[in-house]
Amino acid sequence: MLNDTFKGTGEYVASPELMAGVNVAIALKKPLLIKGEPGTGKTMLAEAVAKALGKRLIIWNIKSTTKAQEGLYVYDTIQRLYDGQFGEEGVDDISRYIKLGKLGEAFKSDEQVVLLIDEIDKADLEFPNDLLWELDQMEFYINETKETVKAKNRPIVIITSNAEKELPDAFLRRYIFHYIDFPDKELMEEIVRVHYPEVEKKLLDAAMDVFYDIRSIHDIRKKPSTSELIDWVNALMLGGIPAETIKEKLPFVGVVVKKDEDLALVKHNSSL
Repeated sequence: MLNDTFKGTGEYVASPELMAGVNVAIALKKPLLIKGEPGTGKTMLAEAVAKALGKRLIIWNIKSTTKAQEGLYVYDTIQRLYDGQFGEEGVDDISRYIKLGKLGEAFKSDEQVVLLIDEIDKADLEFPNDLLWELDQMEFYINETKETVKAKNRPIVIITSNAEKELPDAFLRRYIFHYIDFPDKELMEEIVRVHYPEVEKKLLDAAMDVFYDIRSIHDIRKKPSTSELIDWVNALMLGGIPAETIKEKLPFVGVVVKKDEDLALVKHNSSL
């Protein structure tokens, strides 16, 4: 029986399959790798898990320049040199200049935390491999102080990827994997109503029909995401737009369509 079971939150609607994936990863004490197109709630999942389980969330946002070492610790040699020049006390204590990264912070925490490694595929190809040992053994070594940092409590690790790059097989073997499918209309209605429970059924149905029609256009370059539909529904409500006119007039369509080429395609398809 799991002590920590994720069942979603009032603000985050998760499919049964996603909830099962989270709970299996927690039970097996393995990181959870989440893939899915942008706007499917990958990043928000970690926030929801932390909130549902009453745990602190640590976020490590990955960029193209991020190195694995930064997540463990950095040795601030510049500050030590600066302090030495100005006669600061304690310069000989190297530990003062060791700054833990997000992974190190999660390992050092006295309580279990949720660690989000967000958009891991933005980094270079070696980045995932460089973290294999640390995430597998839950420890790392600080050369400057000859100290091994071991996780006091194994963090719940959630890693997101937009599938922009293939991840190494050695990395994938160590993780629980879940792909978040784009929500169907039934689940999407539930998601939208979390944000706007008062939205009229007729208006929401009309907006979703157009939204999914746009997503189905073959040559569209940027498919609108869940968050853009939510914003569009809000704009339609604030504008007092009648449901009957949405498909014909496409009011506030710039909320969901963000490229000139896509806008031309949408207008062309709506006129057919």
